[in-house]
Amino acid sequence: MRDEVSPIFPDRGKSPAKGGWLSTTVRLSSPLLLALLLSGCSDIALFSPKGDIGEQERNLILIALGLMLVVVVPVIVLTLVFAWRYRATNTRATYTPKWAHSTRIEVVVWTIPCIIVAILAALIVKTTHELDPYKPIESANKPVRIEVIALNWKWLFIYRDYGVASVNRLAIPVDTPIEFSLTAESIMNSFFIPQLGSQIYVMAGMQSKLHLIANSEGTFAGQSSAFSGQGFSDMRFDTISTSRQAFDAWIAKARSSSLKLDEATYGALKQPSLKSPVAIYASVAPGLFKTVVNQYMHAPSMDMAFDVSAGICTADGLALRSIK
Repeated sequence: MRDEVSPIFPDRGKSPAKGGWLSTTVRLSSPLLLALLLSGCSDIALFSPKGDIGEQERNLILIALGLMLVVVVPVIVLTLVFAWRYRATNTRATYTPKWAHSTRIEVVVWTIPCIIVAILAALIVKTTHELDPYKPIESANKPVRIEVIALNWKWLFIYRDYGVASVNRLAIPVDTPIEFSLTAESIMNSFFIPQLGSQIYVMAGMQSKLHLIANSEGTFAGQSSAFSGQGFSDMRFDTISTSRQAFDAWIAKARSSSLKLDEATYGALKQPSLKSPVAIYASVAPGLFKTVVNQYMHAPSMDMAFDVSAGICTADGLALRSIK
């Protein structure tokens, strides 16, 4: 096919520009740019998991990113190639202003996205069940049960099996499943330990479940990942993963604390405060977590009667037969 003269680009008949500096620059700078972009990944908590759940979620992010790049990278490259190939001064490029359809292109642009969507669908179904926060983690070690209450603006951790509690410090044994039961005193919040995975929301009057595990010893940052008011930015805590012996020693030290978490102490603790220091309590009022969860679930009043036919309660204790 012979080249046609473009009425839009009158300079098409001129000799092509010398150099090729753009392609050379892109080719030489790409490895450096990629290295620069990836150099900060080691500082991102999500890409430095310290537990099995966090590692699975990291892999899921990378797989999803790779599938996205299957489309994004070719599109960016072809955009630059087409812009360079069909520039106004390139007389070797074929000019076809009446071109409108290509079956081969249609097959490519529809088949690839369909394949990617199918892969993502299968991946979502699989990981939704595998990474369910309510699903217990299989392990030879007995889980440690911890009740978490989001206060304004601090975290309270109650060690259900040990009778101790702590504020803004979470001590856990390594290679041991942690079974969290979570709620909030008032404002909805979000519990998140990035290096262990699975952020989960907590709400007043409701209980959430979360199962995590730390497979490495160390100190991992925990935080609130939902804006909850003035002290939100300082609502952080340290998650300290230690050997079982060190954890047992920490429990023994906590039991020797002079502080006790009774109802009066909790009443003062739940008041809003900023940058609350770490506190350890040697004992906890029985049923404190359930009391917080059920604080808005009042028992039916004695002067209320339920009408089966109407499906409502009447304030005067009489069954309401009809509603007009």
